[in-house]
Amino acid sequence: DGSAFHLKTKLAARLHVEPAQITIGNGSNELLDLVARVFLAPTDNAVISRHAFIVYPIAVKALGAELRVAAAANFGHDLDAMAALVNESTKLVFIANPNNPTGNWLGIAAIDAFMSRIPENVIVVLDEAYHEYVDKPDYASGLAILDKYPNLVVSRTFSKAYGLAGLRVGYCVSSKPVADLLNRLREPF
Repeated sequence: DGSAFHLKTKLAARLHVEPAQITIGNGSNELLDLVARVFLAPTDNAVISRHAFIVYPIAVKALGAELRVAAAANFGHDLDAMAALVNESTKLVFIANPNNPTGNWLGIAAIDAFMSRIPENVIVVLDEAYHEYVDKPDYASGLAILDKYPNLVVSRTFSKAYGLAGLRVGYCVSSKPVADLLNRLREPF
């Protein structure tokens, strides 16, 4: 089933979202690239942290968009520096939480405060590939604030904690309009 009906239904129930908010991909890598393809053009830019997952700059540069790299804070994301790089040409911001490859993480209050500073026309991808490994009191998934920010996309994978790397199954959760755009452009099978 190219639309992954049964998987979306189970994920929606587990995550307390609607199936129409979910996009399934060949691992989260494909979804990160898909978000870039949907929202970036060569006249746009995307913001990342200096020590971020290598797929972010690859996806941005492949589209001919400008890559804006924020200075890091203790090898992690400096959200103030990232917000300062957002301008009228910014269409996308990538944040790995916890960060890959450094392992740093951000509390949900920091993510919420960052999101409140970002214009609604800028898509923020919160890459939670290692979400299941965090056990900190102030850490929470971006799903906790998803309803508050229609420009937030939370991506995850079954490759890490679930040990299904060979199956390449990832998913992202977003607002229905964003998921609709992603599902229109994603590979059909």
